[in-house]
Amino acid sequence: MTDEATTAAEANAVEAAVIDTAFVMDAVKGDNGEVAIGQLAQAKGQSQAVKDFGKLLVSDHGAHKQELASLAQSANVPVTDEATDEAKANLEKLTGLSGAEFDKQFKTTMVEDHQKDIERYEKQANSSDPQTAALAQKTLPTLRKHLEVAKGL
Repeated sequence: MTDEATTAAEANAVEAAVIDTAFVMDAVKGDNGEVAIGQLAQAKGQSQAVKDFGKLLVSDHGAHKQELASLAQSANVPVTDEATDEAKANLEKLTGLSGAEFDKQFKTTMVEDHQKDIERYEKQANSSDPQTAALAQKTLPTLRKHLEVAKGL
C-alpha cells in the first residue's frame, strides 16, 4: 500500500469508528424490546390485527437491529440482547394481561412508544454523526407506519 492509500484507509477506519454509540446502543435495546413485545402480541393478542401488528414489529425491528449491529460492529460497539428499562416494564405489564385488556394496553403502549421513537429518530436524523443520521432518516418512515397501525388497532 502506498502512504496515500494507507492514510486514506486509516481515515476511513477512524470515520467508521466515530458514531453516536449511545444512540446505537439505545436503539438496539429498543429493537430488542419491540421484538419481545411483538412476540407477546402474536401469542396473547385477541384480535387478528394485534397479532398481525406483533408479527410486523418482530420482522421490522429484527431487521433494523441487524442494520444497527452491522454499524455497531464497524465501530467496535457491543451489541446486546437486553431491552430498555421502559420496554422491560411494558413487557411485564402486558404479560399479566389477556384478551381485550391485553389488546387495549398493547395499543396504548405501542402508540406511546412509537411517538417517543419518532421524536428520538427525528432528532438523530439531524445529528452531527452522518452514519446514525442516515440510518435514523431511513428508519423514520417505518416508525411512522407503525404509529399509524398502532393508532388503528
